[in-house]
Amino acid sequence: METPGVFILARWIARLVGLLVLLPFRFPVAVGTVAVSAAVWHVFGWVALAVVWTIADIGLLVWWRRWPDAFRHCVALRALAAWRWVWVYWRHWQPVLVVAGLAESYQERQYLPRIRRVACSAWSDRVRVRLVAGTAPADVEQRVTELAHGFGAPSCRVTVLDARDVVLEFPRFDTLAKPIGALPVPRHVDLAALPVGKREDGEVWRLRLHGTHVLIVGVTGAGKGSVIWSAIRAMLPAIEDGTAEVWAIDPKRMELSYGRALFARYADTGETAVDLLEAAVATMQDRAARYAGRQRVHVPTVEDPFVAVVVDEVAFVTAYHPDRDIRRRAENALATLTSQGRSVGVSVLAALQDPRKEVLNLRNLFPDKIALRLDEASQVDMVLGDGARERGANAHLIDPDLPGVAFVRLEGSPVPVRVRAAFVSDDDIDAMTAEGVA
Repeated sequence: METPGVFILARWIARLVGLLVLLPFRFPVAVGTVAVSAAVWHVFGWVALAVVWTIADIGLLVWWRRWPDAFRHCVALRALAAWRWVWVYWRHWQPVLVVAGLAESYQERQYLPRIRRVACSAWSDRVRVRLVAGTAPADVEQRVTELAHGFGAPSCRVTVLDARDVVLEFPRFDTLAKPIGALPVPRHVDLAALPVGKREDGEVWRLRLHGTHVLIVGVTGAGKGSVIWSAIRAMLPAIEDGTAEVWAIDPKRMELSYGRALFARYADTGETAVDLLEAAVATMQDRAARYAGRQRVHVPTVEDPFVAVVVDEVAFVTAYHPDRDIRRRAENALATLTSQGRSVGVSVLAALQDPRKEVLNLRNLFPDKIALRLDEASQVDMVLGDGARERGANAHLIDPDLPGVAFVRLEGSPVPVRVRAAFVSDDDIDAMTAEGVA
């Protein structure tokens, strides 16, 4: 049975009235500007309207020149959000979502998620969306690639606020495209927040070492050394005053050997690497025996310094070494350190190329993980956990010309963060070893 035309017309009129009623609440500045302009023109004429607009323009110009940050936050980004809401998202919303498979049909009617708000930051658009009843946030997370291509963005990440309330974040450009030089050595070291690079939102990427363990995974040339050396560089003052030590394992003898003078202990063979790991276990157990019943949190001191066990290419001692006994001892020592060490100030920072279980079956004992460029899409979830790729952590798509770019998933947070590690050059390492502070 066909719907009578009068009902269709009434529905469109109701939609128009609803739009007009909600317009002042959605775009209060734009509606207010048009209303005031119309009132001035009606009462005082065109000349008065031109004078008012001239004064307003001069005021905005002064505001922009005198307080640029406040102008950008209050005017420029809001205007950009309104423009992109209309001309990017609202204009293409239906075709993109239909093609992406996010449109639902019921009784010959089509239902789409609704845009509730668009907010712009200096680098991205955050589109808050109300999902259709019966649609799960996971359905959106599985379509991030289609959404990113549909709206012309480099990527798309999903943040779930509620059962039917999600935020789609679309970067407008790549803020991490330019290499980052070695960061200044901090005057005061916070081992729970070491500055090692830059996040996609422009903030400093701070890596936690004290109280956790960190696994770095990436193919050759992805930038694992940048993360390791940036962390060591950020610890320099603590290494100098004796409240932190780095115990390094360098099977390749190419990466860490360059700054060997900075390390309290160094190993470059399978036998010496296992001895170092077992010595770290002994240190950990000694501290645990002394702390039992007296203290629960380790505080770095000269007597009990924080120990960072840095292992470059951990698979050498867990999977590739020809001696089965060496592999067994190394795996047992690493399992003990990663399961018990963080509460007494002994942490493991390990680098790896292949994240498969048969190469390193201890990866779940590392609370914090960093995924640099990977070979396969399936490896993303191996490193960052189930659902990371669906939330936009496309580590397998990182450009080979962007070493140091990675996705980080911290303990207790399901949302991956895109970052780039600073590049510590050979000259920087020379300065670190010669003077302690570059």
